[in-house]
Amino acid sequence: MREEGKATRVSIFGGEYSIRGEADPEYIRTVANYVDGKMREIDGELKVPSVSKVAILASLNIADELFKEKMERDKVVSEIERRAARMTALLQDSLEGE
Repeated sequence: MREEGKATRVSIFGGEYSIRGEADPEYIRTVANYVDGKMREIDGELKVPSVSKVAILASLNIADELFKEKMERDKVVSEIERRAARMTALLQDSLEGE
């Protein structure tokens, strides 16, 4: 049986949590700080009356960022693949002409 990593204590939006996993504790703290910042940003802008609503809105914002990054990455990968195919075709044409 695989043993999980040591627990890392983090604070998110006033709550204390013990996160157990294989990731580096500093990485876990960085992610937790990001989530905490998003929740505080939402709370400051909207003054939402419940922690769960703040968490949901912060989750939606983070998911939006993720989806935008994935779409941008896919666009870049497609462009690289298109250029690589064009270069391959040009190289093949050049080699066939010799």
